[in-house]
Amino acid sequence: MVVSRVLRGFAVVLLLALALAGPARAQGEGGPIPALATTNFDELSRAIERLALSGHPQALPIVEALRDGRLMFRQEDRAVFWRDPAGAMRDAATGEVAAGVAAGGLRPLRLNNRVRRAIDAAVGALSLSNADPRVRLAAAERVFRSRDPEAIPALDSQLARETDARIRRAMEAARAAAILASDRAEPEKVAAVSVIAARGDLDARGLLAGLTGASPVVADAAAAAVAAIDRRQAMVRIVQDVYYGISLGSVLLLAAIGLAVTFGTMGVINMAHGEMVMLGAYTTFVVQEAIRNHAPHLFDWSLAFAVPLAFLVSALAGAIVERTIIRFLYGRPLETLLATFGLSLVLQQAVRTIFGPNNREVGNPSWMSGAFEIADITITWNRLWIIVFAAVVLFGLMLVLRRTAFGLAMRAVTQNRRMAASMGIRTPWVDCATFALGSGVAGLAGVALSQIDNVSPNLGQSYIIDSFMVVVFGGVGNLWGTLVAAMTLGVVNKLLEPVAGAVLGKIVVLVLLVLFIQRKPRGLFPLKGRAVEN
Repeated sequence: MVVSRVLRGFAVVLLLALALAGPARAQGEGGPIPALATTNFDELSRAIERLALSGHPQALPIVEALRDGRLMFRQEDRAVFWRDPAGAMRDAATGEVAAGVAAGGLRPLRLNNRVRRAIDAAVGALSLSNADPRVRLAAAERVFRSRDPEAIPALDSQLARETDARIRRAMEAARAAAILASDRAEPEKVAAVSVIAARGDLDARGLLAGLTGASPVVADAAAAAVAAIDRRQAMVRIVQDVYYGISLGSVLLLAAIGLAVTFGTMGVINMAHGEMVMLGAYTTFVVQEAIRNHAPHLFDWSLAFAVPLAFLVSALAGAIVERTIIRFLYGRPLETLLATFGLSLVLQQAVRTIFGPNNREVGNPSWMSGAFEIADITITWNRLWIIVFAAVVLFGLMLVLRRTAFGLAMRAVTQNRRMAASMGIRTPWVDCATFALGSGVAGLAGVALSQIDNVSPNLGQSYIIDSFMVVVFGGVGNLWGTLVAAMTLGVVNKLLEPVAGAVLGKIVVLVLLVLFIQRKPRGLFPLKGRAVEN
């Protein structure tokens, strides 16, 4: 009887021991997993590093769970579990759902800055072999920033089979950064400096400039590399400023090209030209609001609807202005200036009354959003498309003026009104159509400006003076001159801004333009024999 009771007690104890040992065995089979069950930050950092190098199949989700605060351990047997996004508890060793394990009975793992750095390095190393090229590239960048020498074996392993040239360069730079933080030999560190210098960006410069405690040979190599990177970055900044200048020149071209028609070919000083630009911008806003409210799935096509409508609205407004005001003032430029200045104030107040004085939001379609990089030069999609749009508008207008009957009639009227009338050309109709064309092109400029500037009643006032500068500098009535002048002023403005500041740079441009006009009062490309006659 006693023996029987002893045997039954022994069996119960054995079963309890096996039950408790089951999770421990499962965790023990996971190798480095039990080492994570610690409250000591130094031990946890080392455990993360060992896990990243262990090749454990659950290493990446475990480290990500630790980073997100979803990794926990059971204090009794050091069993580690993580909560998946669905809320289920999983065994860290196997990745399988741990039935009967509740988060309430587990202790969460805490982090400090050292542990977070170890996690970043581990995630980077574990992502290096991911099938997705974007993940591998991001992993290489993370290792580059963390400079963790423990990632060198993983980088060596992946470099042996990496075929993507861009990712391979990123991994080589990451390996070089890790070598500089390690205790490798001096020649290897000097070679690593050369690899990082070849990267040539600001991150590489910061890494090399921050080397402390390096040997004199490595320090000298790093100093020379920093100087080379500085020279390269100076060139990159110049090229970036030139691109910004071209984009600004495209904006000026769009704003001035319509004025080149009305002022250049008709001799009309239209101070309300900026308000025609404003009407195009507000037309774009109205079109987008209608699409947002009634057909949001067509939002990416909003500009396709806005472009022709903006042209028609501004052209109609220009035709009305020409028929009611301008037709009585031909040959009297001072009177046209005063009349159109008053008209610009009326249009601004009308827009304030209808839409309010505040800025209106005009969104970018998805294909105009974001940016990409070419050799460290950031190219924004919206400005790139505006450059293309400006070129299309310019050459389209030149085609109309040079290859159509209307263009021939317009040139005939502006050169010799009486002779054109005697040949049967309806000069009043040509005057109206010409002014409407210039105003319609200004409306197209408003569509483009709505993508990069605030749409407000004062939008046109920001560009009217610059538009006159472009037309006068390029040569009144010459579209090629308008193109050259817009690009020149745009690039010079952007190159002067880093040196003199935006305001002083604008003043310098104005002074240079005044000096130029004193030498060549008819602009870069003057045209002869083009005058509006009564």
